[in-house]
Amino acid sequence: MKTPIRLAITAAISTAMLAGCATTSGYNDPYGQPRQGQQGYSESSGMSRTQKGALIGALAGVAAGLLSGDDATERRQRALVGLGVGGLAGGAIGNYQDRQERALRDSMQGTGVDVVRQGDNITLNMPSNITFDFDKSDLKPAFYPVLDQVANTLREYDQTIVEVAGHTDSVGADAYNQQLSERRASSVGSYLMGKGLVRDRFILVGAGETRPIASNDTDAGRAQNRRVEITLVPIRS
Repeated sequence: MKTPIRLAITAAISTAMLAGCATTSGYNDPYGQPRQGQQGYSESSGMSRTQKGALIGALAGVAAGLLSGDDATERRQRALVGLGVGGLAGGAIGNYQDRQERALRDSMQGTGVDVVRQGDNITLNMPSNITFDFDKSDLKPAFYPVLDQVANTLREYDQTIVEVAGHTDSVGADAYNQQLSERRASSVGSYLMGKGLVRDRFILVGAGETRPIASNDTDAGRAQNRRVEITLVPIRS
């Protein structure tokens, strides 16, 4: 069964691709794409900047969220229930996440971390300008107090799975960016686990440059794409 997030992503991609195709009628390529050397050509993807922009815009609202997928989440839930971590059911799930969301919003005020709620999942968007230096995966010491606040909330609300996902901009090779995103996720996850949180709650994953939330054609857009997202998923009984 497809989750609402997956359905939203599928719909967004379809809409964006249709919108992109509608803007290419003036090109000579038989498939509607600008030829190499024409303005708007992207050698890495074969998509015009217009198409890429439409796709990014459509996905921006659903970019935050789980990357590891339903299967990984369900396996982690079963493992935690087996360890004696109680699950949530029915209306208790929404109430639990409402309280956790309020706690996170209060503690993250003025830190530069965005708190995003999608259904019963809560995502913390941590841009790299406050977590890492450019092209680095070592946490900035100034960010330790912020992660300490996150750890305190995760300790209080321990009936959640914690997915830590690293992201990069499009500068550099795909393989390098994938590895960098994984190292960034590992840095954040390891710091939080070092604060006494149960390791079995954590899923660490890297998305590389595959899930931009802004255009990679500008410095500002690339800065937004260099980030770590922490998504909190309730453990269901």
